[in-house]
Amino acid sequence: MKKLSIFYSLVAALMLAASFTACSSDDDKNDNPTPPEPKVTYHYDLMVVAGNHGGMSKDKSHITQSVDSLSNAATTISFEGKGAEITDYTMECIYDGKYYYQVPVSNDRFSKLQFKNNKMNVIQEQKFKDNTYKSRNYAHAWMDDNTLMIMSTDGEHKKVIWTKLNTTDMTITGEGTLSISVAEDYNVLTTSGVLAYRKSDNKLFYFFYNKKETSGSNKTSNEPNFRIAVINAQTMAVEQEIINKEAAQTTGSAYGELLQQTIFFDENDNLYLSAFSSVNKKNIGQLLRIKKGAFNFEEGYNAFPEAKGKLLTVQYLGSGKVLAYSGDNAVGTSIGDVAYYYSIIDVNSKTSTRLTYKGTEIPYSSGSFSQRSVYNANEKKAYFGVNTADEQCIYIYDTTTGTVTKGASIAAGYYFDQIRLFED
Repeated sequence: MKKLSIFYSLVAALMLAASFTACSSDDDKNDNPTPPEPKVTYHYDLMVVAGNHGGMSKDKSHITQSVDSLSNAATTISFEGKGAEITDYTMECIYDGKYYYQVPVSNDRFSKLQFKNNKMNVIQEQKFKDNTYKSRNYAHAWMDDNTLMIMSTDGEHKKVIWTKLNTTDMTITGEGTLSISVAEDYNVLTTSGVLAYRKSDNKLFYFFYNKKETSGSNKTSNEPNFRIAVINAQTMAVEQEIINKEAAQTTGSAYGELLQQTIFFDENDNLYLSAFSSVNKKNIGQLLRIKKGAFNFEEGYNAFPEAKGKLLTVQYLGSGKVLAYSGDNAVGTSIGDVAYYYSIIDVNSKTSTRLTYKGTEIPYSSGSFSQRSVYNANEKKAYFGVNTADEQCIYIYDTTTGTVTKGASIAAGYYFDQIRLFED
């Protein structure tokens, strides 16, 4: 009995000590609460060209300026004595988080950049190893937050080369050549193609086509329909090469997505691609879909059947809605024509609605090579720019209410080609 009494006493003492320890632990937690995560703030980088549109032009430098907000309709953003003229780096680039990534005009390296204090600052650079690339001419895909895949044809456009980068320190973690060759009856591959990464099955999709160039002339003929290379992202083996039946060409195949966003995934990991085909000798845009788990486009699916011309940019806003920028062939097709308009595409109903402001359709814009739109998911607002004959204005589409308001304007004499969103 005495042994049992001692035993129970010990148990009671241990339980009492445990209760004091627990209380002490709780007190410590209350005394040292977990600090809240810092709020992420954003700014917008505007890229403009003085006098006319920049587009895919190698002989025009651009001016970049950072602004904290685009929402004040009373504000006119001037570039006189503001911003910085950029010459060593191109307007065509990749951007994510705080940084730009690109192959600069020197054509010898990969650069990680940040525009800060009115200057384009080099954060890190990585010289090419075996594979070499030209500025403006490559496709890319993010495989995770820090892994960037670059892909392009080689100098003779006969092979497809790839390079994988760790963007934390810009080290090259892999490079090689895909087992893709030029098809019979053609002599070159398209310059860059378009690239996407599907996370659900670790596959890369490379969209490209074959061309026939005639020596001594600028004439080229493309194969009737572009191709889909399905690549195992771990081994970089091409598992399938598919000739699609839904469209002739992809949008932006010469420069990937360096100027314009042309591809996206929805919440269910379905892939959407901007493409076009010739109808009565005019290019008409299409928005195609590859469903999750599939490798070819869904037969007969086109989310943008009301297209009046090429579909130039697509920006996913969530819940099946897409901000689209497209052309109207009846009004014009050149970069300077005031012939381009914004609409909201519903990928489920396969319908589009042209955006309006105070009950009136937003005017046509000039500028075909552009990405004058960004989606700020934190605010649930899309900002998009319009260059008309009378003004250069930014409009704001609220995805929650479906309404459009006016934002800031750009001073006369400047044509803005890019709006990009960055974390501070």
